[in-house]
Amino acid sequence: MPTITLDNGSTIDVPNNKRLVLALEDGGVDMLHRCGGYAKCTTCRVSFSEGEPTAMTSAERDRLADGGLYGQVRLSCQILCDHDMHLATINHLIGSDYDSAGNRPHDEITPEPQWINRPH
Repeated sequence: MPTITLDNGSTIDVPNNKRLVLALEDGGVDMLHRCGGYAKCTTCRVSFSEGEPTAMTSAERDRLADGGLYGQVRLSCQILCDHDMHLATINHLIGSDYDSAGNRPHDEITPEPQWINRPH
């Protein structure tokens, strides 16, 4: 069972292969995911201090590249929890202009993932 360690030191034990966005939300983390987990809005951004996955979806790569964010952050809606990770969430509901985090993402990664190795 992978463990997510947040930048504040708190930890979340996660079932293997759960979507990171859902693991964080179910773990009580205040974060946004405005598009519902479709790699369209980039509000579910995280930054890794350890354990950044080497695989990514082509949808994540394209969205981050289009927004000038590639190499700086990752999209939690496009990541599966299959190992321990240390990370920080970027966008939070508290203090935002939104009244909800967004629609709950599906259990499976959407859109249908096309996995690639993350270029360095």
